[in-house]
Amino acid sequence: MGLYGMMRTSASGMAAQANRLGTVADNIANTSTTGYKRASTEFSSLVLESGGSEYVSGSVETHVRYGISEQGQFKFTTSVTDLAVQGNGFFVVTGADGQIFLTRAGSFVKDSDGNLVNAAGYNLMGYSLASGSPAPVANGTAGLEAVNIGNLALQSSPSTAGNLYVNLPSNATSVAAANLPSANAATSTYTAKSSLVAYDNLGNQVTLDVYATKTASNTWEIAVFDAAQAASGGGFPYASGPLATDTLSFDGTTGQLASASPTSLTIPVPNGASLTLDMSESSQLAADFTVLGAAVNGTAPSEVSKVEVAADGTLYAVFENGTRVATYQIPLANVASPDNLQPLAGNVFTPGVDSGDIQIGFAGSGGLGKVVSSALEQSTVDLASELTTMIESERNYTANSKVFQTGAELMDVLVNLKR
Repeated sequence: MGLYGMMRTSASGMAAQANRLGTVADNIANTSTTGYKRASTEFSSLVLESGGSEYVSGSVETHVRYGISEQGQFKFTTSVTDLAVQGNGFFVVTGADGQIFLTRAGSFVKDSDGNLVNAAGYNLMGYSLASGSPAPVANGTAGLEAVNIGNLALQSSPSTAGNLYVNLPSNATSVAAANLPSANAATSTYTAKSSLVAYDNLGNQVTLDVYATKTASNTWEIAVFDAAQAASGGGFPYASGPLATDTLSFDGTTGQLASASPTSLTIPVPNGASLTLDMSESSQLAADFTVLGAAVNGTAPSEVSKVEVAADGTLYAVFENGTRVATYQIPLANVASPDNLQPLAGNVFTPGVDSGDIQIGFAGSGGLGKVVSSALEQSTVDLASELTTMIESERNYTANSKVFQTGAELMDVLVNLKR
């Protein structure tokens, strides 16, 4: 039993070192693989019960471990869809069969369908923001869909808010009610006029003529007309009445809007949305009519020029006119024991009994790291350490083989005793 046991023990030692060399070979081959987590081999002894007069040699067991939680260094690139995770967490990706995996390999590019796909062919998953802020399922992947940047076409947005801050001359002459702009008569008279550009639902520009007319001491009528309806050569009468009218009242002592005065005007933009025009910072002072500030939101049709990814995983479509629209929220996933995830081909991981179930959240919250755009996480393999391990394993393998050879020679001596 002793000689056979010795040979079996040395054979297990050679097998263990062969396993170790296998992980070294894998690590060296993936030195330049984005997001690769190095494998290592740990050994444990298997001791058999020995008798009082005979020693029974045992063997060695091999355990392969993966340093999945180890942070790799970043290599920065010029592509905004190259993504890395700084800290805890993994990108959620899916294969052709729809199965969900985790990965740190974030070299995503747009495929022929517009989906973001990494080098192994896995689709990046995210929450669409088309219907507002998402509510992720913490312990599941419901609601996730492939992040697609190919269907971001022309886009326009109607005007919904704006401001017009003006100074109205306090010494202006009051206009009779019959001649106010709201009457929309040929004899309509006004104190001051300004125009604003807004956008309808289709992105067409709509010019709004805003008339300010003094009706009495500290009292002003604000009337808004569609400039497209103006009479030939411009002005009154318009083909249709005012889109909106209201009366502002001022404090004669301070020249600011009175507390009871309205501070905004709601204007129904033709073929558009309701535009709320803020006038709260307007004044009535002894000076000429002056526009202090004017702005209206909304955009004309524009194409997507690029995309951007924020640290919280929000993917923005940036249009040629400078508008930035949030389209997807890219979540991060984690498990209780990342180092016990099961690695699969394509540099992806899947949870198992030892790792715990997937928990999903957004970058920067719940202990998750942040998303870094234009960066790739490099392999965690240290080439010098792997070469050292390779030499050590080679020497150990040779030593175990010598033990095996010695046992074989002793076995020959034992067999030849009968001669």
